[in-house]
Parts: sequence; structure tokens; C-alpha cells
Amino acid sequence: MASSRLEINFIRLLSRCESMASEKRGEEEWRLEKYVGALEEMLVALRKSQSKPTPEVLTDYSRKVDFLKGLLEAEKLSSPTEKALANQFLAPGRTPTIANERMPATKTVHMQTKARCTGEMRNELLGTEGGKGNLETDLRNRRGLPLDERQSAAELDAVLQHHHNLQEKLADDMLNLARNLKNNTLAAQSIIKQDNQTLSHSMRQADMNFEKLKTESERLEQHTKKSVNWLLWLMLILVSFTFISMILFIRIFPRLR
Repeated sequence: MASSRLEINFIRLLSRCESMASEKRGEEEWRLEKYVGALEEMLVALRKSQSKPTPEVLTDYSRKVDFLKGLLEAEKLSSPTEKALANQFLAPGRTPTIANERMPATKTVHMQTKARCTGEMRNELLGTEGGKGNLETDLRNRRGLPLDERQSAAELDAVLQHHHNLQEKLADDMLNLARNLKNNTLAAQSIIKQDNQTLSHSMRQADMNFEKLKTESERLEQHTKKSVNWLLWLMLILVSFTFISMILFIRIFPRLR
């Protein structure tokens, strides 16, 4: 199905927002927040549109918009620890926004943001200055740190990675649960449909048996009436024959004197 004009504009604005989110922005940068607000309005209009995309595509669009919105809210937090924790709960999109992307741009932004938050947390924890936020500088700083501080940074990385793995496992479990619930619902619908068909067949059989029983009852009633009539006539004939026989006997054999 061809994309509508509204969907094309939405994809263009979404791609622009993802590109801006991947860049380093100043505190006075306000365009991304306005663009995300416009994306939310366009997404609502896209859901109400007659030529809306499939539910799976709409779900991915909503996931990406929610990711960008959560990213902006996380950046407003003051503490690097709060930023890192909020970043752990963000869920990037699963599919690329445009055709020439090898991996979803929101996933790339999520990785960059996670690395930036981790660097800020290390700088805050280890008391380093500057907050440069890139990986090479952080590695150089690590090499110059004492052994116990490097171990603390490694433990922090392990904790963050553990939380990230828990989030992914929870998302997979919820997805499997939803899939199992869907399969169980379809199976229950199939069983209920079969039971309804069996019940309808049983009701039809009961109606047919009732009609047959009614017909046989009428036939039995008629047969019973017919038998009673024949017995009555037989008794009448027997009584009449006996009466006539007695009269003839009296006539033929007179009474003795």
C-alpha cells in the first residue's frame, strides 16, 4: 500500500528528529522539543486517517516518538545518575525509519546517549573535570587512574550492563507472554466455535427426534383407537348372536309340562 502524504511528512520529520537527537545540542536548543510535539500531533492524525499504515508500523512509529520524548525528558534531569537510569528505561525503535539505514537511528541514539550518561556518571563518581563524554578520553582517563578506581568504574559498567540486560530480558518476556496469550485466545476461540457447532448439531438432532416421537405417538394413538373400535364391535356381535340363539332355542324346545 502506497504511503500517504501525511505519512511521508511524518517519516521526514521523524528522520530529522533522529538526526538532531544524535548530535550534541546546547541547552538553548528548542527545535527538537517542538519537532517532537509536532510528531505526536501527526501520529494522532495518522491513526485517524483512512489510509493509515498497518498496526505494526503504527506501533513502531509510536515507539520511536515515545523514545524521543523520553530522551528529552531524561536530558532535563540534573543528576547524571538519574539520566542514566532514565535512559535505561527508554525503548528505541525496532525498524529503520528510512531505507538506507543499516540499523534503527533511535537505537544508535540510545547507544550514544547511554555512553554519554555513563561517561558523566564516571566523571561524577571519580571526580574528574570537563565531562568530555567521548570514549577515547574516558579510556585515557582510566589508564591514568589507580587500580581501585578502575575497578570501581568496571563494577559500575557491569551494573549498568546488568540493568540493560534485565530490561531486554523483561521486554522479551513480555513479548513472549503477549504471544502466548494471543495463541491461547485463538485456541479458546477455536474450541468455543467447535462447541457451538456441536451444540447446534445436537439441537437439530433433538428437534428431529421430537418430531419423530410426535409422529409415532399420533400413529400409536390412532392404532389404539382402532383396536378399541374392533373389540366393541366384536362384543356387540357376540351378544347379539347369544340373544338370537336363546330365542331360537326357546322356540324349538318348548317348556315341559
